[in-house]
Amino acid sequence: MGGLEIRMSGVRCRHGRVEAVAGVDLDVPPGLKVALTGTNGSGKTTLLRAVLGLHPTAAGSVLVGGRDHRTAAERSWRRRACAWIPQKPASGRFPLLAHELLASGGAPSDARRAADRLGVGALADRPLHTLSGGQLQRMYLARAIGAVAAGALVLLADEPTAALDFAGQEEAAEVLTTLPVTLLVVTHDRALAERCDRVLEMAAGRLREVR
Repeated sequence: MGGLEIRMSGVRCRHGRVEAVAGVDLDVPPGLKVALTGTNGSGKTTLLRAVLGLHPTAAGSVLVGGRDHRTAAERSWRRRACAWIPQKPASGRFPLLAHELLASGGAPSDARRAADRLGVGALADRPLHTLSGGQLQRMYLARAIGAVAAGALVLLADEPTAALDFAGQEEAAEVLTTLPVTLLVVTHDRALAERCDRVLEMAAGRLREVR
């Protein structure tokens, strides 16, 4: 089983004066699939971004594979080690083409093949802003598959099935939970959560075990 351990100890994150993550302790062994559930605004996305290194921690530590991300070299390593599917993926203000997004995962040919399997390969030359929400979400999933092919051992996904129809949700859930990585996924999709090894609920910045 592939993957890296994620270890959070006393993690606190703030949005200005508001404490979004309130002292989270969590150990995710290599290869485990973990779903984070909870209401909007409970701190789930902030916690995910803290693992990726996109949101600073006010206290505590987040280790991936036993490594911190305090130096430029460590931050660069974490960006390669962690594939990322953002919430409500943005097409951006610039005319980025879909194949350029796919290539950014580090393994363009693998990402293109994944896009073909996900039914969006024919859209690779389209500007991202011309894609529907579901098509864009499939492109980000294909990019993540490419990143795993390039060596990423952790997948952080924020509502990766939200814009998909039922069949698309089932397909994405199958892909997400069978990749040889450690998965930490924020989701309201019960079917996806049920496929995961552990389900945690976040409320007011704190985690509790559901399953």
